[in-house]
Amino acid sequence: MPGTQVVDDDIELIIEDIGGSGGNPPPPGGGDDEGDGEKRRRPKPPSPRRYHTGIALGIVSILMFFMALASAFLLRKAGDGWVPVRLPSVVFFNTAVLLASSATIEMARRRLAASDMHGFKTLWRITTGLGVVFLLGQIIAWRQLVAQSVYVSSNPASSFFYIFTAAHGLHLLGGVAALLYVLFRAFEDKTKLSRALAAEVTSYYWHFMDGLWVFLLALLYLGN
Repeated sequence: MPGTQVVDDDIELIIEDIGGSGGNPPPPGGGDDEGDGEKRRRPKPPSPRRYHTGIALGIVSILMFFMALASAFLLRKAGDGWVPVRLPSVVFFNTAVLLASSATIEMARRRLAASDMHGFKTLWRITTGLGVVFLLGQIIAWRQLVAQSVYVSSNPASSFFYIFTAAHGLHLLGGVAALLYVLFRAFEDKTKLSRALAAEVTSYYWHFMDGLWVFLLALLYLGN
């Protein structure tokens, strides 16, 4: 029938219109999801807490090690065969050098906070140099004891002097390495460790080593 043919033609046109509209590409703006995903995948700067926690754990472990040595020192001192060792005078000079390095490292951090990179690097180099002078001074102290025929195996008191100074010197050498790392590393990538944070964490360790040496020196001095 003619009327039926017209209706069929209209239905076909409607179906074609629906199919054509469904095939159109989505409107622009779908890239926003991709941009958001890229932002989510972008690495974030590490939290300073992880570095503070790491240095705190390191300090605690070192402290426990030296407390064990100090306990053994006090117990052995109360026994027989203890012959006091006269401390070389250079160790007191070394102490002054190490305490001065604590002052210079803090001045260096203040220069860094003030964006004075030249002043920071100058004071940081001085701190590193003072640390090296301290280590060389400890070697001189050992040589002075050897010149007096005082060796590691001479008696328990001399053994503890060599053990204390060698163990502390080894850990301080690690601090010198950290100072050199902060001084010469290029801190350009903001998503990683910053120079200010590295200097802060290194200063914590350095101050701890200074305080530990004062404690060990007092222990050795009282041991005499």
